[in-house]
Amino acid sequence: MRIAVGSDHAGFPLKGVVLDELARLGHEVTDYGTHNTESVDFPDYAALVGQAIQRGEAERGVLLCGSGVGVAIAANKVQGVRASIAHNTYSAHQGVEHDGMNVLCLGGRIIGEDVAREIVRSFVGAEFQEEERFQRRVGKINALEANMKKRDAA
Repeated sequence: MRIAVGSDHAGFPLKGVVLDELARLGHEVTDYGTHNTESVDFPDYAALVGQAIQRGEAERGVLLCGSGVGVAIAANKVQGVRASIAHNTYSAHQGVEHDGMNVLCLGGRIIGEDVAREIVRSFVGAEFQEEERFQRRVGKINALEANMKKRDAA
């Protein structure tokens, strides 16, 4: 799977663990930065990862900041992105299976390395379940997004 990864300065220390785990699992990973702990703005990296998904350059993304909250908020502004924080394995796979989550958001100041590895494995190992109820719900999410886009264009 092609996976886009990005972080701000607060997520940077944990990003290496995520990159290593994804590579170990055999995924094609693109690192969109940041590349050190110098202060940067998380929306910039959320946009880069979201746009990679939007353009079809990646099927999924992983974003990291201090709490995971900021990158989740920013990433969800990119059309077609369904991002969420998951600080446990259940949420990481259930978000994909039931809600079509395509961007995992992690808090570098919240979880440790071992938990991050487990969560990443759970996220990339999950597939959307094609049951009618899940398709219907994701369809409603997509309709909300499309209606907001139309409203904004008017």
